[in-house]
Amino acid sequence: MQLAHIPIDRLNISAVNMRHAKRAPDVSDILPSVRARGVLVPLLVRPNGEPEHFEIVAGRRRYFAARTVADERGETEPLPCAIMEDGDDANALEASLIENIARLDPDEVSQWETFARLIRKGRTVPEIAATFGITELLVKRILALGDLLPKIREAYRREEIDAETVRHLTMASRVQQKEWLALFIDPERHAPRSFQLKQWLFGGQSISTKVALFAVEDYPGLIVSDLFGEERYFADADLFWQLQNEAIAARRDAYIEAGWSEVVVLEPGQYFHSWEHEKTPKNKGGKVFVSVSHRGEVECHEGWLSRREARRARSKGESGQDAETPARPSRPKLTGPMQNYVDLHRHAAVRTVMLDHPGIVLRLMVAHVITGSGLWQVRPEPQRAANETIAASIAGSRAEAAFAEKRRAALALLGSPDEDGSVAGGNGDDFATASVFARLLALSDGDVMRVLAVVMAETLEAGSAVVEALGNHLNVDMGDRWQPDDAFFDLLRDKEIANAMLSDIAGKHVADGNVSEKVKTQKKIIRDFLSGENGRQKVDSWLPRWMKFPVENYTERGGFRTADQWARVRHLFVSE
Repeated sequence: MQLAHIPIDRLNISAVNMRHAKRAPDVSDILPSVRARGVLVPLLVRPNGEPEHFEIVAGRRRYFAARTVADERGETEPLPCAIMEDGDDANALEASLIENIARLDPDEVSQWETFARLIRKGRTVPEIAATFGITELLVKRILALGDLLPKIREAYRREEIDAETVRHLTMASRVQQKEWLALFIDPERHAPRSFQLKQWLFGGQSISTKVALFAVEDYPGLIVSDLFGEERYFADADLFWQLQNEAIAARRDAYIEAGWSEVVVLEPGQYFHSWEHEKTPKNKGGKVFVSVSHRGEVECHEGWLSRREARRARSKGESGQDAETPARPSRPKLTGPMQNYVDLHRHAAVRTVMLDHPGIVLRLMVAHVITGSGLWQVRPEPQRAANETIAASIAGSRAEAAFAEKRRAALALLGSPDEDGSVAGGNGDDFATASVFARLLALSDGDVMRVLAVVMAETLEAGSAVVEALGNHLNVDMGDRWQPDDAFFDLLRDKEIANAMLSDIAGKHVADGNVSEKVKTQKKIIRDFLSGENGRQKVDSWLPRWMKFPVENYTERGGFRTADQWARVRHLFVSE
């Protein structure tokens, strides 16, 4: 006979059990004892043919009582079991086990006193277990009570504290035990118990070492273990999440290297619902979805597409298109307001720089005369903002302020009484045209070119390929004329891109450490690095890839008009 603790999900009722029946037995008489002390008398079991699984020959009621307690508490504990060997007599074994348990003191504190006395006399844990017919783990549990404060032990003896609370207290330091005892003694205060006690000990978040994707032995922080040696927890939840996120990022990178089209890391607590997706192999464009629970558990779901993506892939296959052609992305990289934001800021910076290059402006104006323009009537670029936030951002930008100053100078040259109006955009009044013409005749060539530059800048179409061509030809430095503001971060809502931005600013290590965090959290970290707040080392002169000349992408997804515009004209301005 071998004694061991066996997980409850590896046990089932044997057909030879004399009380075997489909209906669960009445366990109301033993349930209070199991709730308070757990199962003391080992169940009699034997292998059932499946590896590490056993069937219960005797102890059916204890098994059902333990299951009831597990359902109540939401967690299970292994049950003490005596594993029969070939030739063992079940009735004799069960009688022996009951007799041995009867020799033990009635309460665990008295048992601890007995076991501690035997240890002092030189007896070992296996010898004590054999003497009383209990498992070595149960002996260790009882001995663990010796590390509790004596007043806590006595309260447990008087059944003022339940077994689950005592078990969690074994994970507490002496200082924490004293703090808890003070709460327990004070009649006007509440001492946390059971699951609440675990939350109290770990500051609201207890994460088991069992869920770690990284090597636990490499964890540099403190790991707290209960003195039964069964459960271990990370004391520093923030440090755990940093290492866990790095491990998630490494797994994501490995999937990409293995040829998966995309790996989607869901936000913590967001479930992967298989019924909203269809199984799709890797060679058909299937993706990997990584779900992360608030307890740190990570699950990878390989080979899935949303039902919409799967239907699109099937329709392409039926129409004879190349099955390997990747499906159109389910969402654009930039939202409409963000694209508008990017277009207007780039436009503001480019037209400011072009004012200092009148020779280039003249050539551009000639090109407009030859080819025409959507704005060549002539009317100014309206700079229509998608919302008031973007409008305020543009109005307050350094580029717009610099442009307004030079426009006022051009209006002064023309003798206009309106210092804040536009130069271009008249209604075709010939008397007004003659008046402006006469004014220009009186100006020097240099002044005329300055006016012409303002007119060209006012009629430069935002979001066009011309803006990209000018910006790259003039080597426009967006860092001198733009800085990330509240409007930019409000419009940044793509978690994958926010993580890529974080990698550019703080490095891959920091980005990987926050890969599953919400967009809001990652944006906060980016802003901390840009401002040098909250202990972050300040990063100066950072530009999103969208704002650079030439423009750069963050992902292979489409939907970024600025990059498409530059790609179409790049060969005309860049020598390969």
